Parts: sequence; C-alpha cells; structure tokens
Amino acid sequence: MATQSLERELPLIVIAGPTASGKTALAVRLAERFGGEIICADSRTIYTGMDIGTAKPTCDERANVPHWGLDLVEPGGRFTVADFKAYAEQKIAEIRERGNVPFLVGGTGLYTDAIVFDFAFAGEANEVLRKQLERMNIQELQKYCENNNIKLPENDHNKRYLIRAIERKNVTVKRRETLIDNTIVVGITTNRETLRTRIALRSEQLFANNVVEEATILGRKYSWDSEAMTGNVYPLVRKYIAGELDETGLRREFEISDWRLAKRQMTWLRRNPYIMWGTIEASEHYLSRILVR
Repeated sequence: MATQSLERELPLIVIAGPTASGKTALAVRLAERFGGEIICADSRTIYTGMDIGTAKPTCDERANVPHWGLDLVEPGGRFTVADFKAYAEQKIAEIRERGNVPFLVGGTGLYTDAIVFDFAFAGEANEVLRKQLERMNIQELQKYCENNNIKLPENDHNKRYLIRAIERKNVTVKRRETLIDNTIVVGITTNRETLRTRIALRSEQLFANNVVEEATILGRKYSWDSEAMTGNVYPLVRKYIAGELDETGLRREFEISDWRLAKRQMTWLRRNPYIMWGTIEASEHYLSRILVR
C-alpha cells in the first residue's frame, strides 16, 4: 500500500519542445534537484553508436542523473512505437518504485503521445512487407503510397517516415482524449532567432566532435540505406563523402535541416491542448513549485 501511495504522489513530468530548445538541460537540472530519472523519448537515440549525430545527452549530463531509452537497438534493428510505450511504461513504474520522479523528455512527439494518451495498438506489422519496403528507395515508397491510397507523411522524403505511414495502415491505434492521470506536460518556447542560434551552436558542436567520422563508420557497418541512417545529419554526411557537398555546404544544409525539423516538431506539439507552454525559465519555475515536497 505504501508503494502504491508513493507512486500516486510522484507525477510524470513531460518536457516537450523543438530540437535545440534546451529540454535535456532543463530536465537534468530538475532531476538533480528533486531526485529524478530521465526517459529519453527520441526515435534516433535508441540506436547504439549513433551518439554525436543524434545529440545524445553528454557524459556530464548522464553522470548524476540516470538516463533511460538510449542505445536500445543497433541501427537497422526494429523498434516500434508500441515497443517504446511498453519500455517507457516499465521504466516509469520502476522509477516511481525507487521513490524518484520520472521525466519523459524528447523531440519525438509520437513517442510522448503514446505514453500520455495511452495508445492501444491493435494489429501487427507485417515482417515480410517491412523487408520489401526497406529494399525500396524514396521514389518507390512514394509511389507505393499513391497506389495504395496512403496519405504521405509530412516529411515525405524521409524513408523511415514513409515506411511508418505504410505500416500504420495495418495497425489500428486507440487513444485517450485526455492525459493519463498524474501527468504534467510543459512545452519550451523560444523565439526564432534564439532557436536559430542554438541550432548553429549545435552544428558547431557536432562537427567539433567529428560527426563525419561517426557517420562514416556507421554507414560502412550498417549501410547508408539503413532506416536508422535516413535522419539527422547522416544523409548529409553521405553527400559530403560523395563530393556532392563541401564542408561549408554540409554545415549550412544541416542547419537548414534542423530548422525544418524544429518547425515540424512544433506543428505536431501544437495539436496537444494540454501542454503548458513557457520559456525555459518560466517552465523551470513552474515545475519547481510542483516538485517541492
């Protein structure tokens, strides 16, 4: 009974926002202060070896706060939204059992929505179809969608998004209309220039940490056509290695790509009427008042 009572008292804190908005740093500060553990809700950081290009939390950030949801499968390995939901729900329960506050933090809106709106999945992905789809290129996948009356995803030049759209046709998802109990969702707002500056700084950090070498190793080991290699900076590094971009062009294209990602993320997040929006400072103040106990 005592454990059940404790679990009810500890809220699930969800910190959402676009890429480079400062979500992770905020979560780390709050988790250090109030005894929390962080579950990363990011469909790229689940892959082992993809550390620099996915901007995984740094060693310093992970030193004092346990992080979960990282390095779950190798690039090319299968890990669905349903898999993430099952994994995250287990971790949330375990964190509460330890008397700590669970923080769900990341830029993959589908992952966070699956938790906070308690998605229920019916039907299974067809493994034979999945292998067929993975052998197709972008144009073939787009044509498949057109021929089968499947709505193209917002980013219809991303192979992973196209495959997901096709597979979703065979999977029914039911969800709650309201948040699950004892859940608080905040969204980080920032003005355009500040976000552009943050993205530029992230670009500098990626290249200072030698993301080109990381991408080259991953491309050789897992294939550049692997689903895991179709996002973040990796396709751009492939063009750089092929001589289609010089270093200046690579950096410029990455910043453009990250900015477009931020806009897509905000479009997704604005659909959620339960998000409490605020700046980093306002969100930290708001959550601190809730977590003081």
